[in-house]
Amino acid sequence: MANVREFGAMGDGMHDDTAAIVHALEEGDGELEFPRGDYRITSTIVVDLQKYSRTAIHGTGGIAKLLMYGAGPAIFLKGTHTTSADPLSFRPEEWQRERMPTISQIEIEGKHADADGVKIQGVMQPTLAGVLIRQVRNAVHITERARNVLLSHCHFYYNTGINVWLDRVNLHQIIITGCHISYGRLGGIRIENSEIRNLEITGNDIEYNNNRAHKVPDADDIPTAEIYVDCGPTGTVREVTISSNTIQATYSPKGANIRIIGSDTPERQKAGMCCISGNVIGSQETNVHLTNARGITIEGNYIYSGHHRNFLAERCHSLVIGSNCFGHNPDYLEKELCTGIRLEDCENITMTGLQIQDAQAGEHTVAGAVPIKRDGLIELIRCRRVNLTGVQVFEGYPDALHLVDSSDVLLTGCSILDTRDEPKTAASIRWTGKAPGSRIIQCRTNRPVELPADVLVDGPLGEA
Repeated sequence: MANVREFGAMGDGMHDDTAAIVHALEEGDGELEFPRGDYRITSTIVVDLQKYSRTAIHGTGGIAKLLMYGAGPAIFLKGTHTTSADPLSFRPEEWQRERMPTISQIEIEGKHADADGVKIQGVMQPTLAGVLIRQVRNAVHITERARNVLLSHCHFYYNTGINVWLDRVNLHQIIITGCHISYGRLGGIRIENSEIRNLEITGNDIEYNNNRAHKVPDADDIPTAEIYVDCGPTGTVREVTISSNTIQATYSPKGANIRIIGSDTPERQKAGMCCISGNVIGSQETNVHLTNARGITIEGNYIYSGHHRNFLAERCHSLVIGSNCFGHNPDYLEKELCTGIRLEDCENITMTGLQIQDAQAGEHTVAGAVPIKRDGLIELIRCRRVNLTGVQVFEGYPDALHLVDSSDVLLTGCSILDTRDEPKTAASIRWTGKAPGSRIIQCRTNRPVELPADVLVDGPLGEA
């Protein structure tokens, strides 16, 4: 064990401990221990695994702190891994010298405008556990290549950039679990121009990742999200699980709780194979926003308080929207936000067992909220091959279901009702334009219905 105090580090927050820590890294046994104290550093501690071999850094139960007074990352985990996670592809020296570098139970605090937390590049099995990173620019920055990443039980808090940034990285197998990821100005977990497979985001609290707490002038409308995936021109992101998280925010223009942006090519396959389940998602301009995505399942979530929409999908393919509840908090009638689902130019969509209920007032009642612009509680615009089965739609405004030029739409066993004492829904279903191959079977409505002539109706369209 290399105790950094024994190599000259003072840990008093005043003396520059950079050289002493590097000395401990070079001359120690690979286990870098930080006793209680505040360790001032002025340049990056580069953990070159090829040079130093297997390395663990820990802060004695979280009572040690690194104060980064320089630009760049406080700790840089640097490896030489260039292949896949297939055990047959590893060079023996990777297992011998570079596997599983660990940072645990330590705090990193930024003292420079361009200070970062941890950078990871070319590393197999990097592991962060029990790490607190705050007041830096980017808390964790993963780039170029990595495999089998674990971020567990960490706190990434109040950082001016991105809390977890997957930046132009080729990365398979990453698990982010049990973390508190909040108040990152440019995003909670953000993926850009990366090749990602096997991404698991499970059991975290991810919240308030926008400019509100930072108050940077003229920066409120920079697009951000708690979970932000942008494939860009070169990336693909598939095999994703987002489950059992609390994902909430405060309103920011162009903001979303979950935003996934795929390819603008016809196949739309750069973002997809994604399961979003068992989360609480709320309080942003748009709660879930998908663009050019393919193969997304959304089930078992409570999704609430979208200033613009709860769910917005544009040019998406093969979406399964299951038994979610879209709503709001009924205890705050004077602070209600409308709900809403809008699909534009989407195809092969299944909605089943879904419940959506609008605000009682039919409009935002939160003081200062941007007025919502919509035609219905569920809007299908130029969509095709859509099944709505067992869907309950309550208190729609101005209409409940609003469809335009949508074909091969099947509504089966749906209840589309206004149960308010004074109904505000103009039409339970208002369908304009062409609707070839569409059918309504055994649905209940209690407000007017307007349909194109080519929609077939089986059973009465009225309350049972």
